[in-house]
Amino acid sequence: MLAKGLRSAPRAHGRPGPLPSCVPTHVAPVRAHQRRGLAPEPRPTQARAQVLVQSGDTAVQQASTSSTTNKSTVPKANVWEIDFCSRPLLDERGKKVWELLICDPDRNFEYSEYFPNSKINSAELKRTIEKLLAQAGAERPEKARFFRSQMQTIITKALTDSGIKAVPSRRCFTVMSWINERLDTVYKQDPRYSDKAQSLFQLDLGPPEALPDALRGEQWAFVQLPLGTLLKMLKKVDEAEIFGGSFSLATVGLQELPSDILIPGVVVFSRRALPLAAWTNGLEIAAVKADVARSCLILETGVNQRWKYGSWKPNEDSIGEAEGWEIAKQSVKGVHFLAVQPDPDSEDLNGLWLLQDSEPPSI
Repeated sequence: MLAKGLRSAPRAHGRPGPLPSCVPTHVAPVRAHQRRGLAPEPRPTQARAQVLVQSGDTAVQQASTSSTTNKSTVPKANVWEIDFCSRPLLDERGKKVWELLICDPDRNFEYSEYFPNSKINSAELKRTIEKLLAQAGAERPEKARFFRSQMQTIITKALTDSGIKAVPSRRCFTVMSWINERLDTVYKQDPRYSDKAQSLFQLDLGPPEALPDALRGEQWAFVQLPLGTLLKMLKKVDEAEIFGGSFSLATVGLQELPSDILIPGVVVFSRRALPLAAWTNGLEIAAVKADVARSCLILETGVNQRWKYGSWKPNEDSIGEAEGWEIAKQSVKGVHFLAVQPDPDSEDLNGLWLLQDSEPPSI
């Protein structure tokens, strides 16, 4: 079903070419690039997805100014996104002010609170979490994502002690967008703001590793799909009909994207598509990149994991297609998708993940 609705890039003599810069006038069936053979899947039921698709402590420990006033502070979502880090603010002692941000992926719930640097520990964080959950109507989430590996010990312990699963993940699209927003609307407006207190955040990404055999599919293809159609398909993810992950484009400032704009993606075909989609669903996929220098796809998962996710023979056509796919991704602010289905002619779609290739917050 997915392949029949996807729009593939035009091919020269059956070989891949650059993605078009405009919406094509017809829907072409997706063809698996058999020359891009992936290692056969193992017998175990595991899967692989590939997508191309102030002074003093008491003065500081207070609720920080939120960028919105119509958000609930009572958590009800099953998933949280958390950030706990210093901000470019200095108290009267010249010490950095820390801030806790918690929201749900749809940003219906928001919570923010400043902390003095003398109270940065798991016990203080747990107390704040329990205070939130003690509110009337509050619901304890199943899990909470966070993207700063240097805070893993504190955040993991606080969440675990509160009965919440801690998930290191760059699928924190909402809270990362919120931090970028607050840099201009909150922190720089605060009299305590200081450029000298601004610590630039950088991800520690190493070279990509070889993909485990358990995650390998058989064929893959660069594809593109109109945003409106993609969003309709993602409703199956929201309704738990298929494996996958989604997020609201409005929470990352992309609500104005037109429904007919083409979103680039990668589709992976596998005879074991269902177990592959199920296995892939536990990877916390952040993004897929076309690495021209390595002639392969790079799958980024967790906080800083990178995997070689499919390859192509380097030639003018394949390089042009890979570069065109990355350009198409940049034109829609990094939004792209990954899909898994049995074969190009199948009516079944087993997995679909909406992704965004974006830089993490600078602070």
